[in-house]
Amino acid sequence: MLAARSVRKLFSAGELLFSEGEPCNGLHIIARGKVRLFKTSVSGREQVLSLNVSGESVAEIPVFDGGPYPASAVALEETEIVFISRRDFNAYCLEHPEVPLKVLTVVGARLRNLVGIIEELSFTTIRQRLISLLLKLAQSEGRKTARGIEFQLPASHQELANQLGTVRELISRNLMRLQAEGLLDVDARQIVVKDVEGLNAILDTAS
Repeated sequence: MLAARSVRKLFSAGELLFSEGEPCNGLHIIARGKVRLFKTSVSGREQVLSLNVSGESVAEIPVFDGGPYPASAVALEETEIVFISRRDFNAYCLEHPEVPLKVLTVVGARLRNLVGIIEELSFTTIRQRLISLLLKLAQSEGRKTARGIEFQLPASHQELANQLGTVRELISRNLMRLQAEGLLDVDARQIVVKDVEGLNAILDTAS
């Protein structure tokens, strides 16, 4: 029933799916591509709330409470969206009560993630947040070489700044500082972590 009433929409890289404050008229499910959910301050600074990939839905809460979108969503690459109207999805949930329970599980995970973002922004420095991200990437994306653990940053310094709640200049400055301290090598987006223990020690000392 949902498949028959769904609409497929194509978005190019950089195109907005919806903007913060717009009325919500349905559920967006990512069939292909990647979407960034973010909020923008009055001064124009962005804070990334989540990066969503194929198989995930985006901004589920206003589908149920009828409020406007609490954040904006933009396609990071060519993205295909399956769109289901609020009316059709809510009718389906009434007929299949196990569905909103599953959606609640997803929303709960998103809430935990947002709490984590708030904690990081409130209680850690930009240096600590950057080191934590670098260590996660080294573990998940890195490969061991004679120089250290090599990996490529998944986004530009500006995108990383948006994700970590800061500005691009501070990301670049902290990367250069870590390089000057001999903890890593930086070549544009190519990173070589030379001293994992040293980076962990900085986080341990801070905590």
